[in-house]
Amino acid sequence: MTPSLGPFVSLSSAILKGFLRDKASVFFALVFPLMFLVLFGGIFGDQEQSRLDMVQVGAVPLLDDMPEQARAAFDATFAVETSDDLDAAIGEVRTGDADVAVQMQGDELVAHYTRTDQVGSAIVQGSLRAFVDGTNVALSGQPPTYSLRTEAVEDDSLKAIAYVTPGLLGWAVAMSAAFGAAATLNGWRQSRLLRRLQLAPVSTRTLVSARVAVTLGIALVQMAVFLGLGVAFFDLVLTGAWPAAIPLLVVGTLCFMAIGLLAGAVAKTTEGAVNMANFIVLPMAFLSGSFFPLEGAPDWLQGLSQVLPLRHLNDGMLDVMVRDQPWTAALVPMAILAAFAVVVTLLAARLFRWEST
Repeated sequence: MTPSLGPFVSLSSAILKGFLRDKASVFFALVFPLMFLVLFGGIFGDQEQSRLDMVQVGAVPLLDDMPEQARAAFDATFAVETSDDLDAAIGEVRTGDADVAVQMQGDELVAHYTRTDQVGSAIVQGSLRAFVDGTNVALSGQPPTYSLRTEAVEDDSLKAIAYVTPGLLGWAVAMSAAFGAAATLNGWRQSRLLRRLQLAPVSTRTLVSARVAVTLGIALVQMAVFLGLGVAFFDLVLTGAWPAAIPLLVVGTLCFMAIGLLAGAVAKTTEGAVNMANFIVLPMAFLSGSFFPLEGAPDWLQGLSQVLPLRHLNDGMLDVMVRDQPWTAALVPMAILAAFAVVVTLLAARLFRWEST
């Protein structure tokens, strides 16, 4: 074993043993997030749905034949944009930019919806069926004129758990990376271990590399456990270029390590550093779609979520793991997370002090 590799392996082993011996760290890194995965995998709470986004492809006579009162209710339910490109419209639905795309095939209204938002898709189908039935009733004296057929834009093999897993995995990794970095930095500083390591024949690069390697290893284990549990117990089926989620997860882990380092650099105690990391990560999880979709949220809230790194981690994993997007869909989220990590790390380094004051 080379001299440079020996200290790295020793430090990595010591850090990992410290993590495994800390039952609270293991619980909050693995067990606690998995409790949410099990909960949201089987139970979905109700949520109110705002105006639904519809893409109308070509002419849809059904809308013209609606009674005046029904049309008013329809306009209050759907925000309609028109398009002549069915593939582009279905693409908008698949990526979450629209709730439904509709077209007419003879007297049949075909609605293309997405399973990403389980509640929203149910509302879309129920609302359209009500408007189709109401228009048929209005055309009294004749047989039913119009019918409705709904088609999901995703593979039929996908289960609801596929849309829950990426967000909860992103939150679990963010929490573990931020908490671990914050607690380690502040704990080592309080115990003066950092000063002792300065006197040891170990370079700062080796020390940082060991801490990063252990954190990345924990994140990859979290990913394996989440996906393994989903496949084994919830019939999880991943589609598209889902392996692209691995490098995305690695960059996301580094980003939230940087947030933890910032909390550890600013706080004076280990408890304060962990609480500060929690104060940052937990609200971010709610505002980034980890627990529930943001499609029905106000525009200002969705805009706010776009500046949060966890939102980009969640959306990137959702694209390549569920939405059947190509691996290139992970590149922009990776770039954003990497830039965020660099900026926050530089800020943490500037604020860092070797001694607690």
